[in-house]
Amino acid sequence: MITSDKGLCGSLNSNIIRRTTRFLLDEGGATGYEIVPVGRKGRDFMIRYGRPVIAEFVNYGDRPRPDYIVPIARVITDEYAAGRIDAVYLIYAEFVNTLVQRPVVMPLLPLQPGEIVGPAREYIYEPSPAGVLTQLVPRYVEARIYQALLESIASEQSARLVAMRNATENAKEMVSELTLSYNKLRQANITKELTEIASGAAALTG
Repeated sequence: MITSDKGLCGSLNSNIIRRTTRFLLDEGGATGYEIVPVGRKGRDFMIRYGRPVIAEFVNYGDRPRPDYIVPIARVITDEYAAGRIDAVYLIYAEFVNTLVQRPVVMPLLPLQPGEIVGPAREYIYEPSPAGVLTQLVPRYVEARIYQALLESIASEQSARLVAMRNATENAKEMVSELTLSYNKLRQANITKELTEIASGAAALTG
């Protein structure tokens, strides 16, 4: 589960956490899963509510290096290769555009074979198909996690931009309303003082 390390990005993190919780309840109920949170917000939520966290990764920054992904992928592939887990799902914020960031659940392991288009062909793999897959699968997992992390960062920055713009507009609207209220009150006080002065002057001349 990939969330941000910082807040002030609207409902982005809460949407990812809500999607993760709903997915876990639908798939495994209260047990039968383990979580690898990437990002401080998701890590804090899962630890606070006692979820089974087997590894955590935080402080990846705005421009994470590809080698940051290697430990994450290694934890996942080791757990899967040892047979302790049956499947791996990647939950993150898919970047659609500046205004839309969609929480998605993507199956990561086991690999799903693609649909064969056209006539099937046979290939010879050296040293063996299993040997090739042994080298390719970790690279594939790293690439997918890195892509998801980059999309999450883009979603975070976009969500923060929208949240700050909304906050600025709300602040300007509040300042305008307060200024109008202040001017009305000031005008009422001035009118009251002028009325008192005029009444006093009229009483003196009368």
